[in-house]
Amino acid sequence: MPKNIASTGASSAALSHEELFDRIRALKKEMNAIVLAHYYTVPEIQQVADIVGDSLALARAAEKNDADVIVFAGVYFMAETAKILNPGKLVLMPDAHAGCPLADSCPPDQFKKFKEQYPGALVITYINSTAEIKALSDITCTSSNAEQIIRQIPEERQIIFAPDKNLGGYIARKLKREMILWQGCCYVHDAFSEPYILKICREHPDAEFIAHPECREEVLRHAAFIGSTKALLEHTVSSLAQQFIVATEPGILYEMKKLSPLKTFIPAPKDPDNPHSVCTQMKQNTLEKLYQCMLNRKPEIAVDEALRLASLGSIQRMLEMSPA
Repeated sequence: MPKNIASTGASSAALSHEELFDRIRALKKEMNAIVLAHYYTVPEIQQVADIVGDSLALARAAEKNDADVIVFAGVYFMAETAKILNPGKLVLMPDAHAGCPLADSCPPDQFKKFKEQYPGALVITYINSTAEIKALSDITCTSSNAEQIIRQIPEERQIIFAPDKNLGGYIARKLKREMILWQGCCYVHDAFSEPYILKICREHPDAEFIAHPECREEVLRHAAFIGSTKALLEHTVSSLAQQFIVATEPGILYEMKKLSPLKTFIPAPKDPDNPHSVCTQMKQNTLEKLYQCMLNRKPEIAVDEALRLASLGSIQRMLEMSPA
């Protein structure tokens, strides 16, 4: 247990955010740890993280760092990917039960049978997937680099894209390329529906509607801009628009407001009874859990070595095909 950290006798639940910030910073220094956080985590997690980013940026950060310990505030597949890239490092996660329903929508045994129906097809898998699925894949991708990667594949090559049908469908339409799609989806983005998007656009006629490509096709057709989490963020900075309706997980609004404090950001509605489409799994990462996981060195993420090696290739090919 780190010195001078746990000996105060105070329960971490009784500590203020500032006190937790101080203790986490002290632990980072003592452990030589780096804290990685996704844009969808709560603001206080983003405030204390060393790097906040989307899946691609975080994968790159996990690949190249000088830390002895990686603390990943996100969902399970993200921390698992960090461990695959760093077998010799301690990888911790504030809440190991923070999973990803999109990843869970693609069971390895079913996907293996699906893949066997298309012998010779190249398998490109969204990073929102388990290590077992990555091991069955040729290339991993993210929403930031999927288009870039698919453009590098010869047009005559058949492609299986999994697990997100909406992202795969968007890229297929944009590139005018047929792909075999696994029928999974992100419940957060799939929850946005056309009638409510049109309604809020009428209510805010001066706002620019922007959307993540994991949204349904009928939603995307109304977007002035479509892009990954990072691309949406960068667009709100560069756009001349002063108001934005944002169809993605609302955690990104914290960073959007931070970078453009004079602009207005409106989370796209899901439905009247549940107006914000929220990834509850990302929100399982709390400041107290972050502190406790660093203090106690758990939950620790472990990946079987045979599985790690089998899944490593698809991740490495992604990083090679999408240089920074």
